[in-house]
Amino acid sequence: MKLEEIEAEDNVSTVVWFVLLGFSELPNLQGFLSGLFSIIYMVVLIGNSLIVIITRLDPALHKPMYFFLANFSILEICYVSVTLPRILFSLWTQNRKISLLSCATQMCFFLVLGTAECFLLAVMSYDRYVAICNPLHYPLVMNPKKCHQLAAGAWLGGMPVQVGQTWQIFSLHFCHSNQINHFFCDTPPILKLACGDTSLQEMSIYVVVMLVALVPFVLILVSYSKIIGTILRLPTAQGRAKAFSTCSSHLLVVVLFFGSASITYFRPTSSHSAGTDKLLSLFYTIVTPMFNPVIYSLRNQDVLAALRRLWLKI
Repeated sequence: MKLEEIEAEDNVSTVVWFVLLGFSELPNLQGFLSGLFSIIYMVVLIGNSLIVIITRLDPALHKPMYFFLANFSILEICYVSVTLPRILFSLWTQNRKISLLSCATQMCFFLVLGTAECFLLAVMSYDRYVAICNPLHYPLVMNPKKCHQLAAGAWLGGMPVQVGQTWQIFSLHFCHSNQINHFFCDTPPILKLACGDTSLQEMSIYVVVMLVALVPFVLILVSYSKIIGTILRLPTAQGRAKAFSTCSSHLLVVVLFFGSASITYFRPTSSHSAGTDKLLSLFYTIVTPMFNPVIYSLRNQDVLAALRRLWLKI
């Protein structure tokens, strides 16, 4: 596919179209990948939608923990829908072109929703901290108004910063190549196409990641250090097992999401490998959202019981 460009007034070539190379290096697997990603998208949509439905319909799940779980499931549907439909379109049509505006829009939504996921995971850990470490105050602290405020803060908190960062990145000139060696418009591969020195933008990205990812992660670690300390002081093994079961699913999701995402964004751009970036990105953009409904349903007795009740009603 030819490089399409326009000449700027200062004679700098400015790209107006990008080409998402995606998985073009695997021409013999295009059909298999198309089927695989279609199945994954259906699993994400059905699994997370089912969690939203049962938390709304089953009175036993009308608790703060499941209110946040429903928000998390909705967020996962939105998060995956930013990237997977575009991947499927490219695989089905072999048309990998994406306009500058579409690329910027995809990146902006991806960053905003990724930030919301970091914040919401931190909110969910705070909910577990209050429930386990201060159970007598839990109904008072996590009242409906507080839950809605925390959820709204998680959804909207990172929006101004990430919109600003997207604008900063796409204010750069892009030249020499319009080929993005990735399956969506992510920050590291986009910066590789920018003309001139991008060290300022890299530093800005690190600062933003520290604010929207590292700070929530540290808060999660602090919450779980207190939670584990409280669980270990419980007098019976049964009580310890029950308390830990209420937060083990969330902890597993935290490890999967933050583990793969942090490796991608905390490495210098110069050390990024396209193959490694794609593999890590698959984990935190597609694989983790696919496994989240399974993790939360199979490791949570309340959700399993609600699913059985829903099945009997059908």
